[in-house]
Amino acid sequence: MTLTSIDTATLALSAARARRHVLRMFAAAGSGHLGGAFSCLDMVTALYSRVLKIDPADPESPDRDRFLLSAGHKALAQYAVLAEHGFFDLDELDTYGDRGSHLPGHPDMHKLAGVEGNTGALGHGTAIAAGMALGAKIDGRDYRVFTILGDGELPEGSNWEAFAAAAHHGLDNLVAVIDHNDFQISGSVGEIMNMHSIADKMRAFGWAVREIDGHNFEQMMDAFTSTPFEPGKPSAILAHTVKGQGISAIAGRIESHYWSPSDAELAAAVAETDTLIEQLAREVTR
Repeated sequence: MTLTSIDTATLALSAARARRHVLRMFAAAGSGHLGGAFSCLDMVTALYSRVLKIDPADPESPDRDRFLLSAGHKALAQYAVLAEHGFFDLDELDTYGDRGSHLPGHPDMHKLAGVEGNTGALGHGTAIAAGMALGAKIDGRDYRVFTILGDGELPEGSNWEAFAAAAHHGLDNLVAVIDHNDFQISGSVGEIMNMHSIADKMRAFGWAVREIDGHNFEQMMDAFTSTPFEPGKPSAILAHTVKGQGISAIAGRIESHYWSPSDAELAAAVAETDTLIEQLAREVTR
């Protein structure tokens, strides 16, 4: 899919505003899993903006596309994008992490419209997504199921059981996006549990695979709108990303995984994001 410069700027602006929403939640809570949230946020933005068949006014439509954030600790990204697309009022961002909030540390389908499943016990999202995709096939519905999982959760065996089952049942309505930022909480993925080559492993399980830059909107949209990559096969997108993307002080650093910024660090991040929003807004309205 070819995007115009305005298309790209519009998506980048929506993502920048979503990053600003994340920082607003940080200001309310004082900390959170920013690194992974920001590595997948551009992809979550692209999905909700241009790909998913979903309506904030009718979030329970039986024909809606489904999205599951398997790496549930990255919930800040989903909350920010849901807010950006009108699923709830922006003022609710200030309640993040509070007792009784609709925005807990991990997504909860019983608390927030637009959340399709409770995730964060790593390795479960792909299995849930495969079950939903199989349900669509059984019921004769044409909705698609997308899940984003982190490369750090791949050692969980439940992922590989789900990959095998999805290929066995020919779930070509299922798309698994692997947020490959190459970090997890205590070090690089290669150091903690080397899963390379991820693409070769997925192909061996019977998936059709593409690799993209997970911050390049044209590559994202081309991949998302080309699924299934092969008839009768589930699609895997290996997205190369940068942990903490968007905040120059912590981008690509393990410290971004669970960030507890000082007031000055948070203020600097907000200023950097606000400057980008202003710049992109000028491009969109030019």
